[in-house]
Amino acid sequence: MRLRAVLGIGIGTFSVLVGGGKGLLKNGPQTCRWRLQGRKQYSFLPDDVKSPRAVVNPDISKIRNIGIMAHIDAGKTTTTERMLYYSGYTRALGDVDDGDTVTDFMDQERERGITIQSAAVTFDWKKHRINLIDTPGHVDFTLEVERALRVLDGAVAVFDASAGVEAQTLTVWRQAEKHHVPCICFLNKMDKPGASLHFSIESIKKKLKANPVLLQIPIGSGKSFTGLIDLITNQQMTWRVKSRAEDGRVFETKSLSQSDDPELLQDAMEARAALIEQVADLDDEFAELLLGGYGENFDAVPPAKLQEAVRRVTLARKGVPVLCGSSLRNKGVQPLLDAITAYLPAPNERHHDLVRWYQDDLCALAFKVVHDKQRGPLVFVRIYSGTMKPQSAVLNINRNNTERMSRLLLPFADQHVEISSLTAGNIALCVGLKQTVTGDTIVSSKASAAAAVRRAQKEGEGERKRGGEQASLVLAGVEVPEPVFFCSIEPPTMSKQADLENALTCLQREDPSLKVRVDPDSGQTVLCGMGELHIEILHDRIRREYGIETHLGPLQVAYRETILQSVATTDMLDRTVGERRHMVTVSVAVCPIMDDDSSSLTSCEITYDEEVEEQLSPDVRDAVENGVNSSYLQGPLLGYPVQGVSTMIQSVSMEPGTSLAMLSACVSRCMLKALRQAGGQVLEPVMSLEVTVGEEHLSSVLGDLAQRRGAIRDIQSRHDSKVLLATAPLAEMMGYSTALRTLTSGNATFSLQLDIYEAMNPQHQNALLNKMAGLA
Repeated sequence: MRLRAVLGIGIGTFSVLVGGGKGLLKNGPQTCRWRLQGRKQYSFLPDDVKSPRAVVNPDISKIRNIGIMAHIDAGKTTTTERMLYYSGYTRALGDVDDGDTVTDFMDQERERGITIQSAAVTFDWKKHRINLIDTPGHVDFTLEVERALRVLDGAVAVFDASAGVEAQTLTVWRQAEKHHVPCICFLNKMDKPGASLHFSIESIKKKLKANPVLLQIPIGSGKSFTGLIDLITNQQMTWRVKSRAEDGRVFETKSLSQSDDPELLQDAMEARAALIEQVADLDDEFAELLLGGYGENFDAVPPAKLQEAVRRVTLARKGVPVLCGSSLRNKGVQPLLDAITAYLPAPNERHHDLVRWYQDDLCALAFKVVHDKQRGPLVFVRIYSGTMKPQSAVLNINRNNTERMSRLLLPFADQHVEISSLTAGNIALCVGLKQTVTGDTIVSSKASAAAAVRRAQKEGEGERKRGGEQASLVLAGVEVPEPVFFCSIEPPTMSKQADLENALTCLQREDPSLKVRVDPDSGQTVLCGMGELHIEILHDRIRREYGIETHLGPLQVAYRETILQSVATTDMLDRTVGERRHMVTVSVAVCPIMDDDSSSLTSCEITYDEEVEEQLSPDVRDAVENGVNSSYLQGPLLGYPVQGVSTMIQSVSMEPGTSLAMLSACVSRCMLKALRQAGGQVLEPVMSLEVTVGEEHLSSVLGDLAQRRGAIRDIQSRHDSKVLLATAPLAEMMGYSTALRTLTSGNATFSLQLDIYEAMNPQHQNALLNKMAGLA
């Protein structure tokens, strides 16, 4: 009675309010019931959110491993966020701008509003288990897309409906084609003023050379975009979302024949007829069905038969289904989830020849490693066959070593759930694999690997070669692109050098596209990455995660020096050390080597006068050569190594008791004197450059290369692009990756490698000398 008096309501009403929320006290029981049916989001409802532990574990035919890929800001993360919300795994709709999305959990991602590293989540939708990876859209993080597509069975390509196919869309699409991944296209942002279905479809045809199969048409456009027409089922779906605060979970579905808009009905009939004709052209089985009984009346074609035909077309990669919606406005995401389960392949529909040799034994591919401060390295694996269990030993075929997996986790962004086992077709997270890196193949034991070898040989599909048994059982790894951006990194003090090296080792294991090397000439630690943003993010991670305030600097160019003329000189050393007198007289002659190939960095030679060579003992000769070689390490102009010099030892005169160290010192001093008299010339590294660019941007790239002292060797055609072969000095190529992307709107790629060392002209050499002396 006291409870009833305090609340002022009946006990029956109170039970409704607990389910509907205390914010509805004023509205009465009926209002509460209606809102519960509408599934509004309430952050205080503990039972409103499913746990990843409760995700369904169906037959392999109901598993979908998919990736979301697109250009920057097309809406990948927002689409993923809506999928998680509508499937019941998040309590509220996250927003990229607010920094509260599930898959963008890194501090840098939330601050910048971009995806930096791919994140895996697992959820269920209509009795299907979906393992989804949200990938970055920036070209600097293209490896994340590459290794995700390597292990996925299908992909959703998200497009900005107002922009169509953009630069990075082309890149990720080529990656999907390389791995033969069936795709679905989702035209997002249909609510934008410039959104155009026709423009987007045409850009898919023209730029991606794909065959779009339109399954939906939008109702309205821009701000008047309210829903979709499903051409498969002939149904109209309308979202009555009046404000962004409404979650779009409830939408109205009705038969198209009930539509009040005759123009819309006509457009839908024409679009469905075009769809049926297109699918009939692509699928023979559907064409026979059509000719058998539906040639006169396309409206009578059963939706189930049309859906089956679209699925066959998608799996055969003859066409790509196209859907539309607006993820930010909460429209069209549920039909996209239905399309993922209906059209993208299950793991057992993707054929991996190597996997069938393992039968029911474990075979998995490690495709990503992340470092956790508490758990150590966490390895993402795709299980192709067998079952994975914690506290079990597994064999890494690539490294030929056995490791014990301590725990098995189900990935859900950064919140991982511990599980007891996971079957084939799924993506798991392993704890305890300390030696495994990206691209390694994991099997249960040496016995299972040997059994797979026997099955392969029995089928006659694998030849046993000497030492090649294990190599034939390795799954194809992840192709790592070559780095294009270089800079130096230094710790604040030498005491932090070991910590920095440890941090870089961990980051390299996480990110194979990061290369770290020590320059032998300058001694600098050089970071080699995929772009300016890539290096900037890594620098920020070293500061935040490892607590090291490092300094990034420009890469020092490794110049070389040579001489211009022949010179002969003599030098004498007379020194008393203690009671011992050391006296040496040396005569040397230096001359430039006239060699067309100046790419060799050790093209210096030492010769002897015939009489001198006969007189010198092996120990004395070694001391003379040490002196000459030490002088080659520091040139007379800037102190860079010398190349292209031939030295002749004309005479060596030593007093008895002179040490070999004094001989080497005298030779070195004589050499330095000769090199100075011979006139110095600076050699600069010239890079071989290959740029792949569209014809519309070719002139801009050529003009930029001319300003960088570049020389064009050849211009070739490759499909619809031009391949520019050129050479340019390394000193002028600093920051070229950023400049090229700016010039071409991201529609160009390039590769760079050392070609030769060339002499600088006097003007540029003087400018360099002034710069090094601090005068410029």
